[in-house]
Amino acid sequence: MKTQPLLSGKVILIVGASTGIGADTARVLAAEGAALMLVARTEEPLAALAKELGASGYDVEYRTGDVSDAASVAAFVDATVAHFGRLDGAFNNAAMTQSGRLDAVEEDDFDRIMTVNVKGTWLCIREEVRVMEQQGSGAIVNMSSIGGLRGSSGMGAYQATKHAVIGLTRTAAHDFGPLGIRVNVIAPGPTESPMLTQLRQAIPGGVEARIAATPLRKAGTGAEVGATAAFLLSDRASHISGTVLPVDGGFTA
Repeated sequence: MKTQPLLSGKVILIVGASTGIGADTARVLAAEGAALMLVARTEEPLAALAKELGASGYDVEYRTGDVSDAASVAAFVDATVAHFGRLDGAFNNAAMTQSGRLDAVEEDDFDRIMTVNVKGTWLCIREEVRVMEQQGSGAIVNMSSIGGLRGSSGMGAYQATKHAVIGLTRTAAHDFGPLGIRVNVIAPGPTESPMLTQLRQAIPGGVEARIAATPLRKAGTGAEVGATAAFLLSDRASHISGTVLPVDGGFTA
């Protein structure tokens, strides 16, 4: 018997979609039947991904946008509804990373990572809920990290933002559950992506040490994160909200 795709008939917004985990997740969600609005700051890789998916017959649009700007977030959420007529789910993946001991982080850098990773997630949730409340349903998946579940040396500002994303998600699950909106968060371990490449360069040996301490003894892939997001955005996860789901090969076990 042929299995029905998880997301048939659903419209999903992917924020931070142009490369890495975001792009891999877009490929997974498209294959699972979702119509997609892709958003990122840089147009060239975003347009290339939309062209790739469109050539495979998937229903995909894209917009550039900046999660740190409230007007920009409202605009790409409105563009999603204007084009597709509704918004069933959202994958909030836009983020930046940072390395260095806490006392070595510049104030401007600290402010910037908080603005993108924390305020940006909050702005996305706020605008997505504005639409979903009118529909009486919706599902949101935010991106944290195993760095949001524990501490380690050398990435304090980044880890603080990922702890905050978990807090936002848990609060949002309480705030918006009565409106029929589910909110969950994924916490990946080391996952092959441009961000992981940056970390390998910034903290020599750090990534390999984490992989060596992972029971499955490997880094994850963006497609594995995408498959998890597809489940949480689907009706099969209809009674799951406020959860933090590690996709980390057992690292936090």
